[in-house]
Amino acid sequence: MTIKIGDRIPNTTLNYLKDGVQAINTDEIFKGKKVVLFSVPGAFTPTCSAKHLPGYVEKFAEFKKKNVDVACIAVNDAFVMNAWAKDQKVPEGLWMLADGNGTFSKALGLEMDGTAFGLGMRGKRFALYAEDGVVKQLHVEAPGEFKVSAADAMLAAIA
Repeated sequence: MTIKIGDRIPNTTLNYLKDGVQAINTDEIFKGKKVVLFSVPGAFTPTCSAKHLPGYVEKFAEFKKKNVDVACIAVNDAFVMNAWAKDQKVPEGLWMLADGNGTFSKALGLEMDGTAFGLGMRGKRFALYAEDGVVKQLHVEAPGEFKVSAADAMLAAIA
């Protein structure tokens, strides 16, 4: 079942790289905070690297002015997410989270089957806005689209 507005973010563990692979519980990310979480099908993939992540890098300060944390997630490992962050010059404070086995994406009901493209199981392209772990906005892209989950679209949605 797909997560919807009003639902609580599922409690699961994600990873990031800092002095080795670190685990972080979703409660630590969302509890008591305003957070935009955006999901990309894969690090270093064309739309993700040319448009999706760069938009959030460019608009990061605008989210921070609104006291909104920003997190990027992909079904990649923490090492790949860290390398992608360096490549894209991601500012400190923008979480680059690895959902290596797709557990979180599946818990959200937002997984996609990319096996036809050699990608295996991945997360759909989407963005959500949550306050204290409760989803207030959810924008899931149609296959092949990049509109509603962009940084500008999310800034407008939470205005």
